Amino acid sequence: MKARIRLQKDCIISPIDPRVFGSFIEHLGRAVYTGIYEPGHPTADAFGFRGDVEELIRPLHVTQIRYPGGNFLSGYDWRDGIGPKDKRPVRPDMAWSAIEPNQVGTDEFLQWCERIGAQPMMAVNLGTGTPKDAVELLEYCNGDMHTYWADKRRENGREAPYNVKLWCLGNEMDGPWQICSKTATEYGRIACETAKLMKMFDPTIETVACGSSYRTMPTFGTWEEEVLRQSYPYVDYLSLHQYYTNHEGDVMNFLARSEEMGEFIQEVAAICEKIRLEVGSDKHIGLSFDEWNVWYHYAKNGRVPEKWTVARPIEEENYDFADALLVGSMLNTLLNHADVVKVACLAQLVNALAPIMTEPGGRAWAQTTYWPFLYGSQFGRGTALQQEVEVPTYACGVSPKAPYLSSSAVLSENGAHVTVFAVNKSLDEAMTLELDGLNAVLEQHVTLTAPALDSENTADAQPALPREVAVGAEAPELPAASWNMLRFRLA
Repeated sequence: MKARIRLQKDCIISPIDPRVFGSFIEHLGRAVYTGIYEPGHPTADAFGFRGDVEELIRPLHVTQIRYPGGNFLSGYDWRDGIGPKDKRPVRPDMAWSAIEPNQVGTDEFLQWCERIGAQPMMAVNLGTGTPKDAVELLEYCNGDMHTYWADKRRENGREAPYNVKLWCLGNEMDGPWQICSKTATEYGRIACETAKLMKMFDPTIETVACGSSYRTMPTFGTWEEEVLRQSYPYVDYLSLHQYYTNHEGDVMNFLARSEEMGEFIQEVAAICEKIRLEVGSDKHIGLSFDEWNVWYHYAKNGRVPEKWTVARPIEEENYDFADALLVGSMLNTLLNHADVVKVACLAQLVNALAPIMTEPGGRAWAQTTYWPFLYGSQFGRGTALQQEVEVPTYACGVSPKAPYLSSSAVLSENGAHVTVFAVNKSLDEAMTLELDGLNAVLEQHVTLTAPALDSENTADAQPALPREVAVGAEAPELPAASWNMLRFRLA
């Protein structure tokens, strides 16, 4: 099979906002307890956070981490997680039927972000919470005056403000599963007033309003319109969430879901532009795709751990190689929409729907999905280029003409390289990839393959690992069912 990509250095989509390489930590399952935080672990630092997990996170160069939820957020009182740990209350977490000991809270999370070099993306509770709760959390995090909550932060050992700049206004407030879910008008009003109050205190922050929980929600579209009408002057981004499944076992349809993701982005961007014109604003609302991933193995396997426990091991996806191919394709879709997608979070980071897994008291390892995100984050920073792609297609449920190739092209920040991320979705045929339009030499080819589509990486075996491919003068060949990174040096 042959494919051709035509590129020109000056035909750009947009500079890529580095925040598309974000992730997510929620108080869900073992993401926090026995995930990032386990004081008794052999690698734990002085603060109780696992060093082996940090060693896997650091190479990802995650730009920001969304916290503390997620569904957990809508029942969470942030005040429970500050101050002396022995005086913090233990609460039932209604969202995930677990027990929350509150040993990790605002200060622990924000200081952990500082140590690993990631920015926080904090979220405020607009389920059981109020605008007053939200601005008091902002005061605790960012206040530099001698006011009550800023002084409470100082009393708890942190003199300098954290200066958190990006704030989510609730989570999935249209979902009937959400604690204190709301109609579009109800949510639009509280989001507006919360953002207004928060920006009165700190006008340097940016806010993210909740879009629909999924594209298939019955109110998708009308929800976005009404929320933006209510809150447009005070919000900066609108969120998108999407997880893909393969319950039917149709791999080719599953691998085409990234095309569907692109349509979703275009639809929401068009809604934002429609309301901008309607309200007569010069401000463009960006998109925050702050939950994206594959999510179905846990439900398919039917494991239901005991309720009302700490670190209840739920939503632990054992990702296979087919999942890695789709995750790589989804990341291509985000890069190819860099003109509108300014923030994104792979959901999540450790144990729950995550590229990194741990054993309590034991090992940590990278799942198959870790690798496309790692290389994308390390080499996908710069400017997204327009592509003219010629490639064979196939018919499936997503599209009658789904391309066998998913690709994105990025001009490096220094202008010296173009990096192409390419997924060959053909299960049985290699693909020769020709690059036209640039005076460039292939300098590096990394490929990710596996013995089978259902191959999984575990603590004991890693069948899906990236490997370097020797490069020559001929056009590179992408193995059947493979993710690839091709770095070209510009002449």
